[in-house]
Amino acid sequence: METKYSIVKKSIKSKILDGTYEPHEKIASESEMMRQFNVSRHTVRLAIGELVSEGWLYRSQGAGTFCADRNEQQRREVGSRKNIAIVTTYISDYIFPSIIRGAEACLSEQGYQVTLFNTNNDHDKEREYLEKIITQGFDGAIIEPTQSAYTNPNINYYLNLERLNIPYIMINAYYDALEPVRVVVDDERGAYLQTEHLIERGHREILGFFKTDDMQGTLRMKGYLKAHRKYSVPINPKHMVSYNTFEKHDKPIEELRSFLAQPGQRPTAIVCYNDELAMKLLDVIRENNLRVPEDISIIGFDNSILAEMSEVKLTTIEHPKSDLGKTAGKLILSLIKPRQMTKDASQEVKSVIYSPELVLRSSTKDINGSRKNLKDAT
Repeated sequence: METKYSIVKKSIKSKILDGTYEPHEKIASESEMMRQFNVSRHTVRLAIGELVSEGWLYRSQGAGTFCADRNEQQRREVGSRKNIAIVTTYISDYIFPSIIRGAEACLSEQGYQVTLFNTNNDHDKEREYLEKIITQGFDGAIIEPTQSAYTNPNINYYLNLERLNIPYIMINAYYDALEPVRVVVDDERGAYLQTEHLIERGHREILGFFKTDDMQGTLRMKGYLKAHRKYSVPINPKHMVSYNTFEKHDKPIEELRSFLAQPGQRPTAIVCYNDELAMKLLDVIRENNLRVPEDISIIGFDNSILAEMSEVKLTTIEHPKSDLGKTAGKLILSLIKPRQMTKDASQEVKSVIYSPELVLRSSTKDINGSRKNLKDAT
């Protein structure tokens, strides 16, 4: 169990790291902290004493306790360390190793070391790693945001990175309020292509699965809807399945089982948030003694290695993966070098948005021959 003084200490330190307390700013009084945390004066003094000895705070006789300026100290300690943080939601699976390898290759050519952090799409983990980036003297950071469709509770940490002149860029998604430099895929367009491909092949009953705590999922849902409207195909609200990070292993599977168990209401096609989900849903389709694409079509997103591992070769949307990582590496270096030379990172570095392309394989079927042509029907 965490001690009372460590809770007080952690709270003060967090306010330093997220920029609430700026260098040489006076912190709350002992009496205020006693009331805030419902602890004794001794507990508050113990927490403050440790932060003073560690260099986070300093005391001024008769004036109070103040936030120390650690910036110059860090620059002296770090010297030419040349270390860049890469923070992603996952590290060792799916498309993430390729993205990381691409970034590492670019950065190592310029003499930079890379430190990897994995948030598991958890805001507490994100905060922990942002604190490390601030305190350990990183030159910059490449960050995949956590639950990017939601309001971010760590926004002050990013603002403090900017105040401390520690450049960062975002990959795969971004926090809209920050308007950061980013390297992303046009997710809305990708999902539009997924859905358009199925509609043009005569499909009307199209299930869509979207992970909506990430910006990618909300944009892909938008693309799915836009394609339906473009082709005047009625949208069945029941055919849109949303889920979050903590539901991703169970909810889509349960929802598809429910759909396939309803006689006469079986969908003819499925749009998947990514290839990883498509593989899981393929197992559910097999459980029901159905075949892909003969009985049901399915389309993925990311063109990952999974797309060709199964006996069903998956039609999917291309993701640049390694190239995205290389581009991210180039952009962060473009932000770091002017800062090192002139202490000014204000020169314009533009974001990169990749245009998606459809990769055709064998998981979708043209059913126009078994029904009226789409144009005749609309």
